[in-house]
Formats: sequence, C-alpha cells, structure tokens
Amino acid sequence: MTSGKTKFTAALRVLAVPSGMALAALALTMAVSNLSDGSTVEGRGRLEDAVRRAAVTCYASEGIYPPTLAYLEEHYGVQVDESRYTVFYEAFAENLMPDITVVENEGA
Repeated sequence: MTSGKTKFTAALRVLAVPSGMALAALALTMAVSNLSDGSTVEGRGRLEDAVRRAAVTCYASEGIYPPTLAYLEEHYGVQVDESRYTVFYEAFAENLMPDITVVENEGA
C-alpha cells in the first residue's frame, strides 16, 4: 500500500520534468534574444565608431572635417547598410567634430 506522501512525491516528479524543460526553453529563448539585442547595439556602435574614426582621419590628413557622410563614403571607404541603419551626420564647421548619431531602422 502506498502512502499519500509517496503519491504526492511521484506526482511532483511527473510535473517537475516538463516544468523544468519549459523553464530551460524559456531561459534559452531569453538568452538568444539578449544576444540578438547585444549584437544590434554592438553593430550600431561599431558603425558609429567607424564613421567617427574616418572623420578624424580626414581631419588629420586634409585639415578639415568632412562636410558630409557621402564624402566619407566616397573618399574613406565608409560603408553604411542603409537598410539596417540611418546615420545622422551634422557638420557645423570645418574645424569642429561633426555630430554623428547612428540609429537602427525599424524592422531591421
């Protein structure tokens, strides 16, 4: 004859396995999502750094900051995936560092 405690323990074991698997799947999904978000932030940061470095290189070699992002693309090899990112490049004066902001496009 089995006791009530033994039946409860057996029922708990039966429920624990699927629950544990569900929690593991949830944890994996959240980890993958965080990695994806991290890579997006990292990619945006890398692009912003690349544009900034190219602007500084232009200033060092030509004595002026580039007037437009197109100038950096044409003369310094900067490549922007425009389907994924939008780069706001605002040049104020030839001797002042431009304001550079990169944002990820919606749905990218």
